[in-house]
Amino acid sequence: MKYTFVTLFSNLIEGYFSDSILKRARQKNILEIEYLNPRDFSTNKHFKVDDTAVGGGAGMVMNPQPLFDALNHLKNEDEDVHIVFLTPVAKPFRQNDAKRLSKKKHIAFVSGRYEGIDERVVEKYADELFSIGDYILTGGELASLVLCDAISRNIDGVLGNSDSLSVESFETPLLEAPSFSKPQCYDNICVSSEYLKGNHSKIRSLKLAMSECKTKFFRPEQLLKHKVRKSYEK
Repeated sequence: MKYTFVTLFSNLIEGYFSDSILKRARQKNILEIEYLNPRDFSTNKHFKVDDTAVGGGAGMVMNPQPLFDALNHLKNEDEDVHIVFLTPVAKPFRQNDAKRLSKKKHIAFVSGRYEGIDERVVEKYADELFSIGDYILTGGELASLVLCDAISRNIDGVLGNSDSLSVESFETPLLEAPSFSKPQCYDNICVSSEYLKGNHSKIRSLKLAMSECKTKFFRPEQLLKHKVRKSYEK
């Protein structure tokens, strides 16, 4: 998988790939990371990339010329690149999106700044738009990294043990059951002894019960989906 981050601030992103799982994935050539700075394509003598909004209003807007030229350059290099814009006004990003996008060969994340990106850029170049939540960030770089991380975990070879994907939250409607490490008791708080008895059927039942409780508390709408699915399976 190749990722291109279209951003004015690549230094905000680079550090994330310097450690842990994604660093190893790069070292194994599973992931390739590149950066494209719209400022490098600006025809303004001061390399400006923003201007005042048409019709007035507070703040500046990323103007179309640098982004048009940057994304044209990207498309000329790889016409199959899948271009994703990060914006709070888009559809929510979900685990199913991460799994689907992990099958792509090349994804570009376009990170907005200031009051946003001129809508003409979005209309011309966006293959998809995503939001990571109902809140506003200073820029799209964090959201780009969220998508990149979630997508990359679903690519063969990125995780040390791919079986761990099957038990994570959102692989089913239920949230993942709580996890515990050794020792069994710490600070007078003990893990259920069922975990130590080796009866895998009972352990699965216990985890399912805890998963249902956790889902009921944090995401009751997901528990309803789980109950609907169980009724169809009967």
